[in-house]
Amino acid sequence: MNKHQLPAWERDDLPAPPPFNARNLFRVIGPGAILLAASIGSGEWLLGPAAVLKSGASLLTIVTISIFFQVIVNTEAMRYTMYTGEPIFTGFMRTKPGALFWGNLYILLALLHIGWPGWAATSASALFATFEGRLPAADDAITLRYFGYATFLACGVILAVGRTIEKMLERASWIMLTYIFAFLLFVNIAFVPGEIWWSTLQGFFSPAMVASGTSWLMLGALAAYAGAGGTLNLTISNWIRDKGFAMGGRVGAIPSLVGGRKIKLSSVGKVFSITAENLQRWREWWRYVHVDQIWIWGVMCWVGMFLTVNMARGLIPAGTDLSGLAAGAYQAQYLAEAMGKFWWTLTLLNGFWILFSTQLGMTDAFVRVVTDIWWNGNPLARKWAGGDVRKVYYSVLFIFMLWGCIALGLAQPLTLIIIGANIAGLILMISSLHLIVVNRTLLPAELRAPRWREIVLLLSTLFYGFFVVQSLRALIFQ
Repeated sequence: MNKHQLPAWERDDLPAPPPFNARNLFRVIGPGAILLAASIGSGEWLLGPAAVLKSGASLLTIVTISIFFQVIVNTEAMRYTMYTGEPIFTGFMRTKPGALFWGNLYILLALLHIGWPGWAATSASALFATFEGRLPAADDAITLRYFGYATFLACGVILAVGRTIEKMLERASWIMLTYIFAFLLFVNIAFVPGEIWWSTLQGFFSPAMVASGTSWLMLGALAAYAGAGGTLNLTISNWIRDKGFAMGGRVGAIPSLVGGRKIKLSSVGKVFSITAENLQRWREWWRYVHVDQIWIWGVMCWVGMFLTVNMARGLIPAGTDLSGLAAGAYQAQYLAEAMGKFWWTLTLLNGFWILFSTQLGMTDAFVRVVTDIWWNGNPLARKWAGGDVRKVYYSVLFIFMLWGCIALGLAQPLTLIIIGANIAGLILMISSLHLIVVNRTLLPAELRAPRWREIVLLLSTLFYGFFVVQSLRALIFQ
């Protein structure tokens, strides 16, 4: 990577967004669905129920606060991309001490965060239980690992087809989300008593009471993964670039390996002049951003956490430990015991799609972050690829999948996810502050975030920093 400053932006016109109406809304939005599908498998299906069953529903206040902070982080990362057409990681690389430092740091953090294929392992437990008719035990570890290989490799196949990778991810995400939320809503309405609904809802707005013996590592993981968590929050800027939001429509996208169109991805962003017409277009683009991030991602993240935790509280005894090799399949066991064997298969399919969708999004996010950082910051990478960004993307994907197959055997699934989640908290702590720097130094005054958003970003730094410190203390002194 070039250690010097990145080239200056080019100039172009800000594209006019389609008129804001229902038909165009569903054509323009979509990155929020990708992020939602990638978010729901860790916090909602695993960590939320695991933490609440162990320590009580009042912990859900952490979820409400965290999702609010992450909506602001997401939209502020998008603000930079909408002005420049560059992912926010490139914006970070334009700040001192420069591209080499920030590019390598965020690649390292992304590797520590989502380089652990915990979701492939947990989705494998759901797949194993579907075929074997029982939860996996300790002596099934080898078989379970092969199921993990299959689910992990399936991610690579999906990412290789379609017109652009973002478009393929978007379509897959909408399909998986439709099944997931339909199933969760039906099960909650049909099988969970009304008093459980009310007490779960209260937990999201009650003072958080941390029970004695509660793991700070688990709490830190819940805080980060209540929404998307770290690298994924920032990768929303890469996805909206490829979707063509604002100036993202001027720089290109990463095409798929099979069936992808010939698309040139610029290594330098393009910005627009501040005029009355462009400012009006800017405000119109933000209407789509608000729907995509507040309503599609933020609200549905909260609803997803409510439905999964509510289902767990209604069906699984309090105090149950949801870790181990069967993490991701426990819900099916308890629903089948309460309602019959038919629900075993349906719940396992739901759990599989939830966890697989997360691994799919995580895989693309890591590969995309590395690819974009190298593409924008390293002329040698562009020269080696002959101007075709796919060569970089799929080379990184191949290496990542080899590593993932090795990492599947290193620790139990939930342990892998908790490790990654606490790194996600560190990323949110650093990037919240970094977004303020980008906002103040790289954006024109007319496009900068209002002061209240900068205050929220500062509070976000303190919020996630608190859990990072507590988790480190727990690791050091226990």
